[in-house]
Order: sequence, then C-alpha cells, then structure tokens
Amino acid sequence: MRPTYDDDNIFARILRGEIPNDTVAENEHALAFRDISPKTPVHVLVIPKGRYVSFDDFAANASEAEITGFMRLCAQVCAAEGVSLAEDKPGFRAITNAGPHGVQEVPHFHLHIMGGQPMGPMISLRD
Repeated sequence: MRPTYDDDNIFARILRGEIPNDTVAENEHALAFRDISPKTPVHVLVIPKGRYVSFDDFAANASEAEITGFMRLCAQVCAAEGVSLAEDKPGFRAITNAGPHGVQEVPHFHLHIMGGQPMGPMISLRD
C-alpha cells in the first residue's frame, strides 16, 4: 500500500509555483533548489516532480524515466556546486529522511545534497 500524499505540502506548492525558490537546476522530472536554512555551504534539495512521499515510495513506484531524470539532476547539481568526485572535488553527503523515525519534515521525497566542508561522522555509534 502506498503512503498518502499531501498535495498541500510545501514542496508540492513550490512545484505549482505558489512558493518561490532559489532554483539550482531543473529537468522534466525533477527540481533542485537551495535549502532555505542551509546547514553546510552547499545545501541543495532535489525533489521529483511526481507525487512521492519517500525514497522507498519513489523507488518502488516512479517510472524509469522519472528515476533516471532525478538521478541525472542530482549528478548535475553535484558538478555545478563543486562537490562531485567526478570533477575531482572533495565530495558531499546525500541524505533522505523517511517518516517519523527518519525525522522527515516535508512529506514529499527529497534528497539533501550537502557539502563544502568536512561532514564528520553521520551518526554516533552505539555502545
């Protein structure tokens, strides 16, 4: 069963042009824009244009063209923002959150591309 999509979430409203954004890149299937509260020098969100709640929803239900378009836009953003290993740059972190345990704040699948500084450990190790 697919999760219920909220058409009034902020990313849906951005996609409809109701809320402005600082667009970094766009293609037929995805939009990339700067985070309004960046945590690192490079902090770009990439969202699919389709109605997907989470990474697993997108991976299971998006078309091949949507998945390819989304992933290609992610690579384009990494290169444009100067963090791509393919461009011999120092790297980045790509994060997606899902549901309450993943601390997902907006119920529309999105990938954070973060970099421009050393990131440190992702999580604290358990004892």
